[in-house]
Amino acid sequence: MPETIGFIGLGLMGKPMAGHLVAKGHRVIVHSRSPGPVDALVAQGAQRATGPADVAARCTRIITMLPDSPDVERVLEGPDGVFSRLQPGTILIDTSSIAPVTARALATKAQTLGAAMLDAPVSGGEVGAVNASLSIMVGGDQSAFDAVKPILDVMGNPERVIRIGPSGAGQICKVCNQMVIGGTLAAVSEAFALARKASVDVSRVRDALLGGFAASKVLDVHGQRMLQSNYVPGFRAALFAKDLRIAGATLAEHQTAAPVSSVVQQLVTALVAEGRGEDDYSALATVLFGLSGLDDRIDPTPD
Repeated sequence: MPETIGFIGLGLMGKPMAGHLVAKGHRVIVHSRSPGPVDALVAQGAQRATGPADVAARCTRIITMLPDSPDVERVLEGPDGVFSRLQPGTILIDTSSIAPVTARALATKAQTLGAAMLDAPVSGGEVGAVNASLSIMVGGDQSAFDAVKPILDVMGNPERVIRIGPSGAGQICKVCNQMVIGGTLAAVSEAFALARKASVDVSRVRDALLGGFAASKVLDVHGQRMLQSNYVPGFRAALFAKDLRIAGATLAEHQTAAPVSSVVQQLVTALVAEGRGEDDYSALATVLFGLSGLDDRIDPTPD
């Protein structure tokens, strides 16, 4: 049954996610810092809000998709924030990737106001957002999750919309997700660097690896990006650097050793320091290529 849903944050991911809700017949109240995406969604049938507080006054189902922990805190707790006009019984769904400790603190604050808050970060990048095939990792109350799962199913793959555990568990899962992606991305980059140094056709190496245990989405999707030197962002390197900073802090909080992730964080830091924070995070490969004395572009026909 169609619901009234607020959506705050209409960037590369948020805009198509909100668009799917509009297309399914939901009444969607939208707000974002940039007017362009708001105008586009209003043209599709969404309604414009004047700010986060206005969204809260008009909706009891509110989704946020924002860059970082301070952005979520500002939208929820700021002077014109969601919490200032939050209705009892509201369920907040934060699909941003933020620090687990922040997610837990905001959920506690929401509970004191008579609402529930789920941390529900996503994986799948812009392609997943556009195709409504995102994996959504949810932390929070089971009954709140059950109530909004039909909404989440519109934006993601229903088989991959999973409640991980209590508040903060979704963000812990997202940290794990980014660690696995980062390690795999670095390994694929190193493998491609070796093939290039040995004058072996990288595209054939990739094809062969995709047929065995080395196969992964990273090798498939980002390996293809590397072959084409196509680093138009589906997920910006600057945001991946933020996620790895969160990972580092979370690992320290739980006294968990992660030397591979620490190295990957330094490689991504180097990428951003080169002024490539707006490139796709798969451009991490260019850092490893450079360390091996290779240029960014893969020669499709090596000697």
